[in-house]
Amino acid sequence: MYQNNTEMDFYPTRMNSESKIIPRTDPVVYPSSLTSLTRKQEDFFEKNGYLVFENLFSIDEVTALLDELKALSKDDSKKELPQFILEETKKDVRSIFEIHKLSEIFSRLCKDSRLVDVAQQLLGSKVYVHQSRVNLKPGFDGKEFYWHSDFETWHSEDGMPNMRAVSCSVSLTKNYEFNGPLMVIPGSHKEFVSCSGTTPDKHYKQSLKRQEIGTPDKKILEDMVEKGGIVSAKGDAGSAIFFDCNIMHGSNGNISPYPRSNAFIVFNSIHNKLITPFCGLEPRPNYIGSREFSVLDPIENFLN
Repeated sequence: MYQNNTEMDFYPTRMNSESKIIPRTDPVVYPSSLTSLTRKQEDFFEKNGYLVFENLFSIDEVTALLDELKALSKDDSKKELPQFILEETKKDVRSIFEIHKLSEIFSRLCKDSRLVDVAQQLLGSKVYVHQSRVNLKPGFDGKEFYWHSDFETWHSEDGMPNMRAVSCSVSLTKNYEFNGPLMVIPGSHKEFVSCSGTTPDKHYKQSLKRQEIGTPDKKILEDMVEKGGIVSAKGDAGSAIFFDCNIMHGSNGNISPYPRSNAFIVFNSIHNKLITPFCGLEPRPNYIGSREFSVLDPIENFLN
């Protein structure tokens, strides 16, 4: 057992009791002097918890990223690295974590001002990369990601104190309605779902392949969908969606012939650095929840 966290826990979860709703006490959009987003965009994110940018990146930019991803995922010498998460069949790559350290072009993507400026404005501060990864869903065999709030896991297993982080998903392939696109429940970020059960030691070894602990019960999901509905983040390659760290999201399996690959970058505020995990266990590895709080200096274009 790791040393218990002595910080005030405003979002207790996995206390071996039933799932319940805890009102959010953290802001959604923090005060900022930046102007990358309009007031209308800020208000939309505040209300719904996500924001879509169609065709944010060019075809040439997406092609460069996708070529790099294909080379990495086909490199059998790297599949033994802990950052490579394989499907349960152990045949296909499901995710590659810490992609910004394994690839120079993805490292530069994390610094691209088109992403960093938005994250800084929403979070009202400088940011660092809490987590980076690519998720792959090959045609016919790509498995689902069940409904969950990222913050619930990051809070419990990584020690993220508050809801001051935002994720960005960049589409590297076209996201159709039928190849397992990201789905979000608008407005669900305003409530924290305290989940039942307790966290097993080294839970990440299982949860990165199939998450069961840290997922809400069906009645809570039904109520959230009744209030907010479900939005599917469909779009062309090069589109991007920013979504709040606490929004309920997931994706279906891919039984279509069309592969789906997205790059995910989690920007965390420098004022929200990780502390001791609230679950009382050792922190997850650095490649999943970074404890290197290096501030990102934006660059104009990741290909230049």
